Amino acid sequence: MKATIKWTGDVGFSGTTESGHTILMDGASEAGGRNKGSRPMEVVLIGTGGCTAFDVVHILRKSRQEITDCVAEVEAQRAETDPKVFTHIHIHFIVSGKDLDPKKIQHAIELSAAKYCSASIMLAKTAKITHDFEMIDAK
Repeated sequence: MKATIKWTGDVGFSGTTESGHTILMDGASEAGGRNKGSRPMEVVLIGTGGCTAFDVVHILRKSRQEITDCVAEVEAQRAETDPKVFTHIHIHFIVSGKDLDPKKIQHAIELSAAKYCSASIMLAKTAKITHDFEMIDAK
């Protein structure tokens, strides 16, 4: 896996992935940024949420759950001093579908956290990661 990060001026950067997708990153105005992109640590959170949501959807589909939507809301706290690593991350899943089994959703989340989501397993070295979920019956 590769990525290229290019400085775009001030404290802005564009990041292009090996698959050809580009995201913009920028700092806060107090750090010299112009708010033209996400903060790099926000991108880390988005990546973590995407990684675990991917797993949960994949696992639920394999267990024949009729899901119609999956949202992962990620909230994090960071250390107050440098390096300002994440110290706590909470991921709230909102899973919609027909005749969903809450035990299967819980199991999918646990499998992602313990075995499959590389991003959250890596971040768990510095942060306590917690999860919960709610189900929405899509009739």
